[in-house]
Amino acid sequence: MSGIYVHIPFCRSKCGYCAFFSTAAISKYLPPFPEALAEEARQRNGELRSAPDTLYIGGGTPSLLSPDEIARVVTGVAEALDFDPSGLREFTIEANPDDVTPEKAEAWKALGVNRVSLGLQSLDDDELRIIGRRHSADGAVEAFGLLQSFFRNISVDLIFGLPGQTADSWLRSLRRALDLRPQHLSAYSLSFEERTRFTLMRDRGEIAEADERLSEGMYRSLAAMTREAGMEHYEISNFALPGFRSVHNSSYWTGAPYLGLGPAASSYDGHRRRRTNHPSIAAYLRRYGENAADTDCCGEEILTDEELIEEYVLTRLRTAEGIRTADFLSRFGERELQTLLRRAGRIKQSLLRRDADGMALTEEGFFVSDEVILDLI
Repeated sequence: MSGIYVHIPFCRSKCGYCAFFSTAAISKYLPPFPEALAEEARQRNGELRSAPDTLYIGGGTPSLLSPDEIARVVTGVAEALDFDPSGLREFTIEANPDDVTPEKAEAWKALGVNRVSLGLQSLDDDELRIIGRRHSADGAVEAFGLLQSFFRNISVDLIFGLPGQTADSWLRSLRRALDLRPQHLSAYSLSFEERTRFTLMRDRGEIAEADERLSEGMYRSLAAMTREAGMEHYEISNFALPGFRSVHNSSYWTGAPYLGLGPAASSYDGHRRRRTNHPSIAAYLRRYGENAADTDCCGEEILTDEELIEEYVLTRLRTAEGIRTADFLSRFGERELQTLLRRAGRIKQSLLRRDADGMALTEEGFFVSDEVILDLI
């Protein structure tokens, strides 16, 4: 399988925790942007070795775009790469609750969208104000209900470990989100990324990182409550009802090839080559816009054998299936397998399950995955 990721780098405002590339200069850059995406897709048409199975439109805030603008994005890319969006196995668009309208939902469905990822982040109004979200908790619930009348596959995002968040407020948000009966839930522990507002505030002593024991308790509640709701914990941060795992995101964890279009988007050929567009809309438009020039707007790297192994371990251990012995052996050989098994033998069974078929993180291991993976590589 192969997938396509399209990055829409526009937001009305920047959330305090967000490190993804985006800009609020919508009126300046958005008008020529869909055609530039189509041009990039045309120039890179030969990079996908098979017809795509998935299309994921992320950002930024794709739901900011009008029905006409999102149609120009989808039809332009689809025509350039010669595929039918309505025939894809999975076609996801990310949405903010305050952007959801019947007109937009209807337009998304008409384009072939069959999955929506709704960014709740919290269902506590005080927490939403702190992180800079534009919607209210009630507005998010209302948006979810509207989407349900158009789509049968809806994912919601939550964040735990937010400034001022308590164990009780997290449980209330989580419980209310699960009461909506989404098909999929992604929940992330807040991380303080470079050059974000939260990191600057932390460094000035205005906010503090959540206590590790509090975050661990939140994660345990998350695992228990999603299990009670009938969801599979299939990846460190992702939970799904049976049959509703994210097909597109799973390609990142299994090493499948994907094509990334737009500023800051990354691509992978499924073997060794990784390409990442520079995080600059101005540079992107100079390269792919109406008056295109042959200027540099991306970087490339060819992964070494060691990097391939490290990436394999890192991504596979994010999943519930983990590393399969036979697959690792066929890719990297007996010597590397024995090195991996020797390192795995030093890790507690309570963190890493091991048998003849392979190894996988336990529920407890998921929470300290960075430490376990570092020990293995």
